[in-house]
Amino acid sequence: MTPFPPPRTLFSRALRLRCPVCGGHPIFLSWFTVCPSCPVCGFRLDRHEPGYWLGSYTINLFATEAAFCAFFATAMVATWPTVPWSSLLAGGLATVALTPVAIFPFTKTLYLAIDLCFRPPAPPDLATPIERGFVAPPTIR
Repeated sequence: MTPFPPPRTLFSRALRLRCPVCGGHPIFLSWFTVCPSCPVCGFRLDRHEPGYWLGSYTINLFATEAAFCAFFATAMVATWPTVPWSSLLAGGLATVALTPVAIFPFTKTLYLAIDLCFRPPAPPDLATPIERGFVAPPTIR
């Protein structure tokens, strides 16, 4: 088995929406649907835990709040002293509605990379990929 990648590599792969363990892709069936396992190395992306993705939702929430605060503060400073409150409200609502959708898959893979920094994969995590249409390579005897 190859050595486990360092945190910098894990985060780099996660931000490119690839498997943090091997860099394989695709690990998303759609913008909102994660594969059960990596189609290259077989790493179980849900780590066999119910509620595992709660961490990625938390990251998504924090990032959305940060985007809203940045938007609100920037707009207020840029338009002070005659702040257009109605426009600020509309822009704020658009920010909090679109940001979670735009960053959704990135928060999934980013949380996976954070978790892998603290809990490297165990052998049961690296099973044969269970994707539909996957054909396992022939084993050499």
